[in-house]
Amino acid sequence: MPEILKAPLVLEFPFTRSLGPVQSAFLTGLRERVVLGVKTGDGRTLVPPVEYDPVTAEEIRDLVEVASTGTVTTWAWNHEPRRGQPLDTPFAWVLVRLDGADTALLHALDAPGPDAVRTGMRVRVRWAEERAGAITDIACFEPYDGDETRQTSGRSGEFENMATGIVAPARLDYVYSPGRAQTDYIHALSEQRTVGERCPSCRKVYVPPRGACPTCGVATAEHVEVGPRGTVTTFCIVNIKAKNLDIEVPYVYAHIALDGADLALHGRIGGIPYDQVRMGLRVEAVWSEGGRYPDHYRPTGEPDADYDAYKELL
Repeated sequence: MPEILKAPLVLEFPFTRSLGPVQSAFLTGLRERVVLGVKTGDGRTLVPPVEYDPVTAEEIRDLVEVASTGTVTTWAWNHEPRRGQPLDTPFAWVLVRLDGADTALLHALDAPGPDAVRTGMRVRVRWAEERAGAITDIACFEPYDGDETRQTSGRSGEFENMATGIVAPARLDYVYSPGRAQTDYIHALSEQRTVGERCPSCRKVYVPPRGACPTCGVATAEHVEVGPRGTVTTFCIVNIKAKNLDIEVPYVYAHIALDGADLALHGRIGGIPYDQVRMGLRVEAVWSEGGRYPDHYRPTGEPDADYDAYKELL
């Protein structure tokens, strides 16, 4: 039985967004240990606040303070907290309707176990020791058996040094299994060969192979070795340095049509100044240390390819 390949992969990037007047007031309020909602035209108070009534689509701006105590409306126990979650010990995800609000806020509840959580239980906000104007300024909720009278500070949505934007890290951890076609492709790369698959119907050679022709919808199995040289069909100049990528900017990423292939693949161009890279440039692979994959592609010194030779591969 052939080896089944798999590898852990991480997709991660910082997501930056501006807040607008309502979310700016809400997050700045959390920094000041104040929870704000927004009142709709029919008198409902929405927490967390939104800029438009979800029922009528009416623009709403009337900010009102609600209490930091509330009632659990529903919950689910989290046995194994993951990276980046509010608590590093088992906890409950809860929807909490804060006193004075008509909608519920999703957050974590610090409880000793699922037997200690129930719908209808009273809870209160546990504030983070350091607050910066983010939802994480609420560290979590905790059980609360005190006075149920709603207490607020009387603050409105006006604060000094309002938060105007946030940077939220987005991260996806997953395990990728490439399947038969790409497993064959990866094994060939370890031998410094590039292998695609030919469609039995249209006869196009796909690199990397997909196991099926996206045009004809039929399975592909015939291996075809392509390259080792190819042609730059189009490219972009990268001016923003990527996290954890030790490549100095600017550099060039290109679509490269390897000789014999009917689909261009992605590759970095090296061995030439970035402003001299051009469509039609003839290139060849420079293999990584250990020779398991192309680290980048460099010019071969051949004359540029005619446009007609690669115009269908743009």
